[in-house]
Amino acid sequence: MKIALIGYGKMGREIERVALSRGHDVVSIIDRDNRADFDSPGFLSADVAIEFTAPDAAFDNVKEAFARGVKVVSGTTGWIAGHEKEIDALCSNGATLLWASNFSIGVAVFAAVNKFLATLMNRFANYDVSMTEVHHVHKLDAPSGTAITLADQIVERLDRKHGWVKGDAGDPGSIGIRSIREGEVPGVHSICYESEADKLTITHEAKNRSGFALGAVLAAEYACGHKGRLSLEDMFGF
Repeated sequence: MKIALIGYGKMGREIERVALSRGHDVVSIIDRDNRADFDSPGFLSADVAIEFTAPDAAFDNVKEAFARGVKVVSGTTGWIAGHEKEIDALCSNGATLLWASNFSIGVAVFAAVNKFLATLMNRFANYDVSMTEVHHVHKLDAPSGTAITLADQIVERLDRKHGWVKGDAGDPGSIGIRSIREGEVPGVHSICYESEADKLTITHEAKNRSGFALGAVLAAEYACGHKGRLSLEDMFGF
């Protein structure tokens, strides 16, 4: 498979390493200083572009790839909620995007557990739910995209919750998400259900970026053979 990388920071470099180790060709690398390379022969030959950049650049990057008939896997968070209708329209007209807030296989399993647990806990109104996420100091968005995805999954399944807020919940109908930025932490997400009697907590902790990179390459492999608006649920089947 021919892969183009959009964004060549720490994640981009790790994705390149994983892609090469799986036998793929990295045919183009686009970063801030060479955006003209969207029209390069290398980029135009790509089967899939993997995009990890910044929230203010992601949508333009996706559109640039779509305009050249290149499928996109994007892991940039903090942008897609404002462009859902445009993305859906573009994908309905032949473009392909697989976006996820987190490509870690462990997080995909964690999300499936989160949905199942929320469905169970809907029966027990004496438990309140909250969330804590910890990331490195360079992360621009807070709460993290993964935390928002997890919170939305809970809201869909808990009748007593209608949304989430950053920090401590101001009302019983909201899920409070505490965001901590420290050091070089790759990512920790904890979901806690607590009553007067006990506390139940599930946690996913990333050790490094390799899990995210592997998941992004696996997503590119999946997107290469599929079309339209795709998700990790499509890819993993749960």
